[in-house]
Amino acid sequence: MSTTIESVLHENRVFNPSPEFVAQANVSGMDAYKALCAEAEADYEGYWGRLAREHLVWKEPFTTVLDESNAPFYKWFPDGKLNVSYNCLDKNVAAGLGDKTAIIFEADKGEVTRVTYSDLLARVGKFASALKSLGVAKGDCVIIYLPMSIEGVVAMQACARIGATHSVVFGGFSSTALRDRIEDSGAVLIITADEQCRGGKNIPLKPAVDEALTMDGTSSVRNVVVYQRTGGPAAPSAPVSAAARAPRHKR
Repeated sequence: MSTTIESVLHENRVFNPSPEFVAQANVSGMDAYKALCAEAEADYEGYWGRLAREHLVWKEPFTTVLDESNAPFYKWFPDGKLNVSYNCLDKNVAAGLGDKTAIIFEADKGEVTRVTYSDLLARVGKFASALKSLGVAKGDCVIIYLPMSIEGVVAMQACARIGATHSVVFGGFSSTALRDRIEDSGAVLIITADEQCRGGKNIPLKPAVDEALTMDGTSSVRNVVVYQRTGGPAAPSAPVSAAARAPRHKR
């Protein structure tokens, strides 16, 4: 006896969006999408160059779209300069979208917070100034060891704004894993929180930073910035051997 098993791994149904949604979309339908694909296939340098000029604000406009001289290490827009944070925030505020919601954040207990572009720009600018006051400069690396939060976005944007690179370390990683990432990146500053909220519980986060800084390979870190997420204890739970080399800052 033979039986036929219907595969559930293939879906052939098509769910078309409403005409109202299509009207406000950046790509209004399959014909427009196929036209973009055809343009990219015919002239990919021209296609990406056009989009870069139309949708990004350049501090120094590029003259070369793609540098293939050192293949396979290709470089896009090699002689152009821009600020990613400016393009994410200032550009939208300047376009009159300051009151538009940039972030919708739902906390562990279900509270929802909406942040506008103007509000986010203000927060990022303030935090970027704070990072500069702590000596973070262009080319420095900052470790972001935070829970899911608006502050995490602010930290990433602030780093981009001043030309610092950032390395996001998952809040569930151990102090040893954090130490490894500090050593690999040569980070000069860590941004963390007192605690994180997960599954209805407050889980300490700052102690893992304190423990990591007692280990070898972390001497590059000069400061730690602490976000008071829950109001839990943020002071080191034990003496930190690295404490003598630089002050610890809380925010």
